[in-house]
Amino acid sequence: MKAYVISDSTDTVTGMRLAGFEGEVISSRDAVLKRLKELIQEPDIAMILMTTGVISLCSDVVSDYKMNLAKPLIVEIPDRDGSGEIGESINRSISEAIGIKL
Repeated sequence: MKAYVISDSTDTVTGMRLAGFEGEVISSRDAVLKRLKELIQEPDIAMILMTTGVISLCSDVVSDYKMNLAKPLIVEIPDRDGSGEIGESINRSISEAIGIKL
């Protein structure tokens, strides 16, 4: 099983490659959605790591995939500067799943 990184930052992808993860830099919504569809179809991809900036480009689709796909696991990681509202994203996902606003 493999993990794959999608980022809008070359630095993040380079760092993750040093840690042994494959990945690429994508900065447009259409390109992200196309690549996600391809990765979801690959049987050896178990986890997709996406930076906050990339997820913000297509949060509606990513949220739907997180809720409805058993595999791969899609994980939001902070941008290289550490910014992002990952906690809020997690709360939103939980709220959607259980139907109660947290």
